[in-house]
Amino acid sequence: MERFVAGIRARLQDHIQQHQEIHVVMGNEACDLDSTVSALALAYFLAQSSPAPGAAVVPVLNIPRAEFALRGETAFLLRERGVPAAALVFRDDIDLRALHRAGLLSLTLVDHHVLPGADAALDEAVVEVLDHRPLERRRAAPCRVTVEPVGSCATLVTERILQGPPGVLDGTTAALLHGTILLDCINLSPAAGKVTPRDVACVALLEERFPELPARDAVFGALQAAKFDVTGLSTEQMLRKDLKVISNDDVLVAISGVFEDLETFLLRPGLLQDLEAFCQSRGYAGLVAMTVSFNERHEPTRKLAVYSQQEPLRSTLCRALEEATAPALLLRPLPGRWASVAAYAQGNAVATRKKVLPILRAALAGLGGPEEEAVPPPTPMNSLVDECPLAQAVPPLCPQDVLERVSRIAGGQPPGSPK
Repeated sequence: MERFVAGIRARLQDHIQQHQEIHVVMGNEACDLDSTVSALALAYFLAQSSPAPGAAVVPVLNIPRAEFALRGETAFLLRERGVPAAALVFRDDIDLRALHRAGLLSLTLVDHHVLPGADAALDEAVVEVLDHRPLERRRAAPCRVTVEPVGSCATLVTERILQGPPGVLDGTTAALLHGTILLDCINLSPAAGKVTPRDVACVALLEERFPELPARDAVFGALQAAKFDVTGLSTEQMLRKDLKVISNDDVLVAISGVFEDLETFLLRPGLLQDLEAFCQSRGYAGLVAMTVSFNERHEPTRKLAVYSQQEPLRSTLCRALEEATAPALLLRPLPGRWASVAAYAQGNAVATRKKVLPILRAALAGLGGPEEEAVPPPTPMNSLVDECPLAQAVPPLCPQDVLERVSRIAGGQPPGSPK
């Protein structure tokens, strides 16, 4: 992995100058640890095992380089494993649209499968998708689609690598995947509601093949501490640290993961002015801040706040969250300081942002033309997830298989049951 990363930027420049194909592997625009490591590990695997003839495989971190310092857990793990940030390619280091116009771009998406509106022109360059959130839209053949309800996209990448040629997986890549799955799945704690049997199996297999990997508790503790360290961050930096944006034709809404208790966050000096400035500077009509904290048993506490100076939008988002049934969030209103901010304690603590985003997208769709027409099915509970397939060869998935599987899960049938 280290040699692969060290040569990424030189390979990219060489292929641009030689007018040769560039195969980009890119995570989502939040660029959290899962997206980053999934992109790095899958690109490394493709470069070692099945690169397109003459193509350079380039992992791209889907944020500007200046934003990377805010991804504390990602910076920490890459630094610990000897992967220098200076060698990586960030979104402002590469002009994907120009490469696509020149006919040089092929694109693999990891940890997401729907490009935001700003990247819609790149959609026809997508050749593969690897994601762990509910399927929102079809992709026509020959695009390869793997969408499975596991806790971490890094689990799907690990499975993919372990199905490939022996010897490709090295210690650095294994450590990156191992740490990412542990952090994403809250140290494999069932109480957090994220882990599946496949995540557990991948961690165990990585530890079996690389017994020198550090203990799980030590890895998770260090990454969790780095992720939740907001010391010295301004409100704007906290909101940018883990940011996603949803939209319809007219409205942009920011969804920020905030790593401190909501009451503490709402007491920040000048918060209302900071929220207004953050939204105005970026063109957001509203903001949903989703906070999370964990107790010593890794059980999450989740709260959220909805901010907008536009009362109709704020009311629409609040009503959608309050009335949601797939999943039900079990919201309890909290005392508010400002009319433009509605705050809630979230009784359903296992409903992560991944599960809340479809609710908010559907709410925006009611305000005008949605960016995506399909509303994804409910995220299945862990009891509906297949057992780990790594004890035997994992069959390749085609888009039709994925759609059929998700439809059965959404309809309440366990995988493998008769149609």
